[in-house]
Amino acid sequence: MKRLSQPHHPDLLVGMNTADDAGVFRLDEETAIVNTVDFFTPIVDDPYTFGQIAAANALSDVYAMGGRPLTAMNITCFPRDEIALGVLAEILRGSADKVSEAGAVTVGGHTVADDELKFGLAVTGIVHPDEIIRNAGAEVGDALVLTKPLGTGIVSTALKHERVSDRAYGAAVEAMCTLNRTASEAMCANQAHACTDITGFGLLGHAEEMARASGVALRLRASCLPLLPDVLELAGAGEITGGSKRNRSFLDSKVRIDPAIRPELVEVLFDPQTSGGLLVALEPENAQEMLRALSSFGMRGWVVGDVVRRGEVSVEVTA
Repeated sequence: MKRLSQPHHPDLLVGMNTADDAGVFRLDEETAIVNTVDFFTPIVDDPYTFGQIAAANALSDVYAMGGRPLTAMNITCFPRDEIALGVLAEILRGSADKVSEAGAVTVGGHTVADDELKFGLAVTGIVHPDEIIRNAGAEVGDALVLTKPLGTGIVSTALKHERVSDRAYGAAVEAMCTLNRTASEAMCANQAHACTDITGFGLLGHAEEMARASGVALRLRASCLPLLPDVLELAGAGEITGGSKRNRSFLDSKVRIDPAIRPELVEVLFDPQTSGGLLVALEPENAQEMLRALSSFGMRGWVVGDVVRRGEVSVEVTA
């Protein structure tokens, strides 16, 4: 990406310069379009469930910008000589059902014959140009709210090794299939200053991007982080993804972690998430209102830290 010139256009409101969740382009004074794309290899065995998770994951980028998804296009790499077409049909059905749940429409897509199955979506949404929520904008004194528990990468790795309990698997699938729609509406209603969704770079990676884009530092409290069932035990048993190791290497000089935090929990901090929750920065009183709004819809959120002045590192994790 460093070799590419940054695009410039008077109507490009969000581009590549802050590593935000989606691009935003203004059409007129009332409407801007939100564009995003994401696809990956299966992380669960059931094809319908995989389609749902992939769709929820792709839609999440629009929600993280405070937008509303309108259309989705399937992106598929499929080993047609090795897997029955019925599997692909179930993936597409799961995705279409989740897109419909979001109030959007699946309008087509593209398929490539490949040696490895991959699936995801390109999503287009809309947002008012004055109401975009970026990952840049967190202010000193803000509270940080997280809207889903952590550990999906660890649980998915354990599933591949047949070492995951039904309880942990069920909780992970439920979290990954849950749209960030309600969380997005709750943060918008409570004047969020900044937001990012937690996906492949893990909690620390996306927190570091928010801190850097906002010119501040984020302070996370490890004891307040919500975790999926059995995640610490699985991390202690070595169910760690390759992505987690790459995240740790990249962030080594950018984060500081209290040495009193147990190693298993440190692994969760770097764990790549699929269809993770939103990390939202907003004034403390508005954070409490957001939690109450989520609760009224039968959902949860957690205050996991705060925004402080920038120091030697972008993110500090306290016990």
